[in-house]
Amino acid sequence: MAKVILIVEDDPKNLTLFRDLLQVSGYRTIEATNGEQGIELAKASHPDLILMDIQIPEINGLEATRILKADVITSNIPVLALTAYAMRGDAEKILQAGCDGYLAKPVDIKELLKEVAKYMS
Repeated sequence: MAKVILIVEDDPKNLTLFRDLLQVSGYRTIEATNGEQGIELAKASHPDLILMDIQIPEINGLEATRILKADVITSNIPVLALTAYAMRGDAEKILQAGCDGYLAKPVDIKELLKEVAKYMS
């Protein structure tokens, strides 16, 4: 059974890139374009990993992660943050929100696949 990855990303180009890349690598993907959808899909589908964009509409990625990590149903799902704002201090904020790791955008494809594989083993 293929591992399932929830991609929470509002940029259509990034969403398509991540989806295609992960599907070609043998993963099944489900997608959300805002934080609220992401939370709902995570609770309903219980994916093996969540790729969470930080700057998303409705509920931002950090708040969505806090909500997921506070819920017993979704607290054990690893969350890999994707952020275009990798400034000093951001790593701490991302990890404090409950994310298990993060990648800066533009995302290096090899790095993304390496990180995803780490959470899937």
